[in-house]
Amino acid sequence: MTVSIWTEDRILRLTALWLEGRTAAAIASDLGHGVSRCAVLGKVYRLGLARGPDVRRARPAAPPRTRSPRETNTAARPAVRSPGSLKGRSMIGPSAALLAAPPAPKATILSVRAGQCRWPYGCSGEAGFGLCGRPIARGAFCAAHAAVGYQKRQCSAESLLRMVGIDCGPTRRAGRRPRAVV
Repeated sequence: MTVSIWTEDRILRLTALWLEGRTAAAIASDLGHGVSRCAVLGKVYRLGLARGPDVRRARPAAPPRTRSPRETNTAARPAVRSPGSLKGRSMIGPSAALLAAPPAPKATILSVRAGQCRWPYGCSGEAGFGLCGRPIARGAFCAAHAAVGYQKRQCSAESLLRMVGIDCGPTRRAGRRPRAVV
């Protein structure tokens, strides 16, 4: 026959400490050797003990978490650029390409097929959201949207070195080795 760790005294002490609001770990250390946190939780469950709403909790409840502006679901729509804001670009570029693009979506997420443009119109989850749906010319977009989506960046050796963190100030032009930016 095995001897139980739960004597009448320990059960009474467990009940009093539990209703007082102590944690299972604190009760286990108070009851002494042979009683673990899991044993306390099991006994509390078998006894059907519950804490009332007026009993102090061992840990205070965390305040409700407020959502940061970044986590909100209201996504701001990108601003439409005027043709004047595209300095130094020819009218054959993106602004002319956007004029050639269809004004409204022709396909949905479920109806778009292989070989159809996947340029999004609107924000996903909103009414009226759709995809371009015209035949693709480059990548996943039609000719008009590819001109907007795949623009070449003006790259020079200095801009590439700056991008990886190497300062190429006047020392580069003098023929010296570039120094790393710290």
